[in-house]
Amino acid sequence: MDAVQGGYNQQPLGESEVFLDFQSKLSRAATVNRSVLLVGERGSGKEIAARRLHYLSLRWQQNLVTVNCAALPPSLIETELFGYEQGAFTGAQKTRKGRFEEAEGGTLFLDEIGLIPLEVQEKILRVVEYGTYERVGSSVTHEANVRIIGATNADLPTLCDEGKFKEDLLDRLSFEVLFLPPLRERGEDILLLATYFASKMALECGRKEMPSFSDDVQQQLLAYPWPGNVRELKNVIERAVYRSDCALIEHLQFNPFANPFSPVRMNTAETEEPTTEHPLDLLGFEQARIELDVSYLSQALANAGGNQKEAAKLLGLTYDQLRGLYRKYQDRL
Repeated sequence: MDAVQGGYNQQPLGESEVFLDFQSKLSRAATVNRSVLLVGERGSGKEIAARRLHYLSLRWQQNLVTVNCAALPPSLIETELFGYEQGAFTGAQKTRKGRFEEAEGGTLFLDEIGLIPLEVQEKILRVVEYGTYERVGSSVTHEANVRIIGATNADLPTLCDEGKFKEDLLDRLSFEVLFLPPLRERGEDILLLATYFASKMALECGRKEMPSFSDDVQQQLLAYPWPGNVRELKNVIERAVYRSDCALIEHLQFNPFANPFSPVRMNTAETEEPTTEHPLDLLGFEQARIELDVSYLSQALANAGGNQKEAAKLLGLTYDQLRGLYRKYQDRL
């Protein structure tokens, strides 16, 4: 979460029409000194997009400060953003600057902005409207000249309807809303990125030959729904390269948690009438239930193109029920 200084060195890679269209919209939005919201699935490159927005803007010589709201307890987000005065609370032994102060003149990137508590949203709204704020424990007003970029994979209008996000703040942050295309919609970009990641991994492993992919592997790459998007693709490719004994990649492992020592599942006839010869593993009930939940949730999200509302309908669940399952299992999806 430290301030980022220096040039932009993470160039986006892609040639698909949907990807180039997104980059065009991003470049146009970068030149206007207004807030931007980036909406995209996990692993789709929201932070890279935020960096590109900053370094293509007139603020590129100033700080880009990133705050991952998902990594902070709600009780600490306010002090992280606005800082605090000495003695403001137990443990506040000296005055500390907040992220708004560190980003003065530059850009503040709020990742997972939908997780910010309502009381903190109120203070952010004041910064956006009036350009002022106070540190925690102080009545001294500070002026702020900061461009806010927010990122989320949540449905912010729905959060507003549920009373979890302030509509006034959403109105002021959504001058431009850019939707990052999921990897499954980018066609041949998948193979382009796969080749790029494979080449980098081969160099890291000291390989003399650059990797290539068999026809079967290429078809697998194009057919897979990529719920984890570019981040997942990178892991799958790097894992395949380092495990391969030759330059031709002929095998991929999409799920690294597939346990080769798991008990063999019983067939339908056996599950209908368990016998003493093939009893159910009763101690495995919880794990089996989790695997079933994850399988259904993953398939529903894939069929719904990542739209959680549509996925909820497919499963016959309410949106809140699906969101609860998603939060519970998001690390496994």
